[in-house]
Amino acid sequence: MKRLIVLLGVAGVSLSAVFVRWSTAPSLVLVFYRMAFSALLLAPVAVVRRGEFRALRRREALLSLLSGAFLGFHFTCYFEALRWTSIASAVVLVDTEVLFVALASVLVLRKRLSRRAWAAVLLAFGGSVTVALADASAGAGALRGNLFALSGALCMAAYTMLGTVCRRRLSTTVYTWLVYAAAAGIVLLAALAGRQPLTGWGPENLLTALGMAVFCTLLGHSVFSWGLKFLPPAFISTVKLLEPVFASVWGLLLFAERPGFQVILGGGVILLGIGLYSREEA
Repeated sequence: MKRLIVLLGVAGVSLSAVFVRWSTAPSLVLVFYRMAFSALLLAPVAVVRRGEFRALRRREALLSLLSGAFLGFHFTCYFEALRWTSIASAVVLVDTEVLFVALASVLVLRKRLSRRAWAAVLLAFGGSVTVALADASAGAGALRGNLFALSGALCMAAYTMLGTVCRRRLSTTVYTWLVYAAAAGIVLLAALAGRQPLTGWGPENLLTALGMAVFCTLLGHSVFSWGLKFLPPAFISTVKLLEPVFASVWGLLLFAERPGFQVILGGGVILLGIGLYSREEA
């Protein structure tokens, strides 16, 4: 039953691309709506843990806020990628986050990787290059979208590394609320700095953002955090690889997007590399 719940969480996260395609608001506005809704929906639960907030150390608070900033940038890059490239390309490239996490573990944490782990990382990197260049013939717009997706993966890696440090003492509720609130705040500042109006985008954009907050954030990413308490990390890492599959199916059924051969090939290589790396690190 627990494994089925996590699998449903992956399906929920994959709906993010669908909601973005249905929206008309700029990426910054949509991210702000999503993160603000997520923080508001989680607020009642966070209030119950208010004692833990009072016990927050300054370093933990600052790292959590910085983690939230990277999450906000991740979603902004990912949403922007979906404006320019296919759902399959964007989702597959965002999943290369694990490559940057592996490199950061070596360069920052001085962690040693086995030869098999390095082979898996290089395999996934080769697949990401294949996907990134797959849409080059479609024009500069598609390539721009792929670069946005890779930038989103880099931001997600920074978010993951910071979260690893913060979650050593903080509960899931306190940490995620701080992250969601920080993401909403940093994106709000970016929108105001760019003189991007936050209102006047119609109820459809509020509804799509609310859908992402419920299905993709609370019933998606939060489920992964919950699952880590009961299931092996290797299972969580591996089952998340199904997100590009679900997203590609949504793209095909709802938007008639057929992934090209290069995207399928590169995506398969990426998923193989990430799967091997997850098993090696388990």
